[in-house]
Amino acid sequence: MNLLSRIVKEEEGQALTEYGLIIGLVSVGLILALGILKDSIAAVFDDIKAELNP
Repeated sequence: MNLLSRIVKEEEGQALTEYGLIIGLVSVGLILALGILKDSIAAVFDDIKAELNP
């Protein structure tokens, strides 16, 4: 039974590590995408600001 409980704990740790890696990769992807699109995003907000200010 001790072996079985160790295997379950190791799998839980592995899943947690995998989720952490996925979250890290998604975060890096979002940061890169925002860096690439920052000028386009700024232009959209500038257009909105120009429409709201007479």
